[in-house]
Amino acid sequence: RPGERPPELRYGQRVEVEGRLRKVRNYGNPGAFDIESYLARKHIYWTASVPAGSPVRVLPGECGSRVKSAIYSLRSAMLSRIGSLYGGRPYETGMMQALLTGDKSNVEEPWTDAFRITGTYHALVISGLHLGVLAAVVVLLLRSCLLSEAAALFLATAFAWTYAVLVGGQAPVMRAATGLTLYACGRFLYRRTRPLNLLAAAAIVLLAADPGQLFEASFQLSFLSVAALGALALPLVERTSGPLRQGLAGITDRERDLTLPPLAAQFRVELRLAAQTLHLLTRLPERRLLQAAALGLRPLFYLYELAVVSACVQAGLILPMAIYFHRFSISGLTANLAVVPLMSLCVPVGMFAVFSGWRPAAETAAWLLRTAQGVVDWHAQRQPDWRIPDPPVWLAAALACGLLLLAVLLGAGSRWRWGAGVACGLLAALLVWYPFSPQVAPGRLELAALDVGQGDALFLALPEGRLVTVDAGGVPSYNNRAGGFDPGEDVVSPYLWSRRIKRLDAVVLSHLHEDHAGGAPALIRNFRPREVWTSGLGDSPVAQAVQAACRQTGSVLRLLRAGEVIEMGGARFQVLAPPAEHVPSTPADRDSLVL
Repeated sequence: RPGERPPELRYGQRVEVEGRLRKVRNYGNPGAFDIESYLARKHIYWTASVPAGSPVRVLPGECGSRVKSAIYSLRSAMLSRIGSLYGGRPYETGMMQALLTGDKSNVEEPWTDAFRITGTYHALVISGLHLGVLAAVVVLLLRSCLLSEAAALFLATAFAWTYAVLVGGQAPVMRAATGLTLYACGRFLYRRTRPLNLLAAAAIVLLAADPGQLFEASFQLSFLSVAALGALALPLVERTSGPLRQGLAGITDRERDLTLPPLAAQFRVELRLAAQTLHLLTRLPERRLLQAAALGLRPLFYLYELAVVSACVQAGLILPMAIYFHRFSISGLTANLAVVPLMSLCVPVGMFAVFSGWRPAAETAAWLLRTAQGVVDWHAQRQPDWRIPDPPVWLAAALACGLLLLAVLLGAGSRWRWGAGVACGLLAALLVWYPFSPQVAPGRLELAALDVGQGDALFLALPEGRLVTVDAGGVPSYNNRAGGFDPGEDVVSPYLWSRRIKRLDAVVLSHLHEDHAGGAPALIRNFRPREVWTSGLGDSPVAQAVQAACRQTGSVLRLLRAGEVIEMGGARFQVLAPPAEHVPSTPADRDSLVL
């Protein structure tokens, strides 16, 4: 029922409910996500709906693994501790629970929208970044306790696998734990670890265990992001700031110059010359000037390298992000400079607060989280939510080949690398600008009825190229939690993007019930229609969401009445209902807009 929380259940309990079983099926539209295959890989083949108010009966006896039961009991205790640390503060409670345990049941959609728009969502959800940060903290703590490197790595690896199970065995964390295990094995054998070799070894192990992962977006994004670090960012840093940063170590030790690469040694000599000049002008000790220069340059090099990493990861992921999520974020280049360090601090501080119960640590973690939220909100307000239709095959192939060539040239230090970089930039700009025409037949009227499950959704292509949708489907919603199914975002929009459509001319909503207009807000935000037609508004949550989307995109909201005629795109729309004297109130089926 609305406002009612589901019963609290724990791992291993046996339950009994009365419901309706349905076989999982795909939506029958071009561009639709293959939900059947996705769930089948998780061994899910059926879904069930339980009537509101139907009891959930807990049966005697237990099942499952005792080890997992103990780990999930720890997870429940962590969730309870987070709730007590941030009692009465739903934002901090929900976000910290998601950040530390992967439980997003208390996260509301508006809290995460800005992270998605700015391309920083990876720092918010449980990922390899979090596992890597926590493992590094564990190694540092153990090394400070005088444990050997081998012992510290062994215990950190054991911690990583425990944490991976603790957060539900989510795929990105399991992949990171596999990579950490292989890294530890290499260190045990006294082998120098190369990022791309480690990445390839992790891919071989994971694909040998489950070859189907290769076709998952999550797998591709994880490995492409790390590949971008190893193949693009690392060579670029090694040839620019790397030698200079290396030259800052022991800057006052002249004998060390002979052991450094030429670029680093030359940089040290130039710094000393600058320090000598400043000494003559200011009479300050030359040694102090050199130390101050090294102290000031280190954070600048760190920011530069973080910017290089952010830009290279953005470049490596621009194509899969456009194909799978139809998103592009220019602000991610700068937002990640602040968000990644903030969240990298927030995770270990928050974990310490949970296990210690120390409120100052909890408040510090909350401050880091709110600061990161402020950064992404600031960027989101200044950047449009950039959505990209399906790219042409030739453009996708050219960009992929260009990035691969750029990686090879960077690794070889070729002088052609700058030309390859410019070519990749031009192809990426073409992908984002997207000057390609929609796939509609000119001079013809086309009507497509879309499969949205419950409710309706129609697509109209008018003879002169104008594009209109009628309704957008929807399902009843009882909360505002993140991750829920939205037919406007998940069904109708992918169909339109598969037709290379960037913008609509009108969105028609017969009436503002959730099964007809539930997907409309996402559709309005994604395609910025010039006008939105409907019969009335009311004050329902759907009506408020539609009005907010219209304000955000600048779409004109029109309430139509019988007798009105609209000429558009070589077609003529005549309004048959509701009657002219209709007074809008709470939307009802009898008040529907009829064209």
